[in-house]
Amino acid sequence: MRLTVDEKTEQPTKVADEVWIATALLHREQPERKDFTIQEIQERAAREAMTETLRPGVYVHIVQHCVANRSPNPGRYRMLFATAPKTRRLFREGDTYDPERAGSKTRPDRKNVPGQYRDLIDWYDRDYRERRGSDDEDPILNLRGLGAELWRGIDPDEYVRRLREGWE
Repeated sequence: MRLTVDEKTEQPTKVADEVWIATALLHREQPERKDFTIQEIQERAAREAMTETLRPGVYVHIVQHCVANRSPNPGRYRMLFATAPKTRRLFREGDTYDPERAGSKTRPDRKNVPGQYRDLIDWYDRDYRERRGSDDEDPILNLRGLGAELWRGIDPDEYVRRLREGWE
């Protein structure tokens, strides 16, 4: 079944909402996954077939317009969060975002979502949106161990001895 408009509102689904729905479906179907590639989100949107063909704007919304931690250009949504250059997840409370995106929407309005997807909004509000207490989401704590490989095979005492050579 291809949807071009929501049966109740008779409004076309916005591209940003389509991207959010596709990402939310992936998260709910694969709760063990932290994030998804841009291509996976785009393919999931295509499988849902909310329009006759996948609109060209879907890609740019996944890459830029919906991404909270990227500069707005021009979209200001905070629906997705870039976990790496080519991966995204849904935005959560407490995520960092570009200040110019402050106050923008983080999920679709229920009235603008086709009926069969409205339960995703309940799932998001109830189970996903609130920040988990996990370190793997904290950008500062994620720096733990960064650069450790630079010291592999180096004796710290020998390193300090070499630095102090010639001191008097």
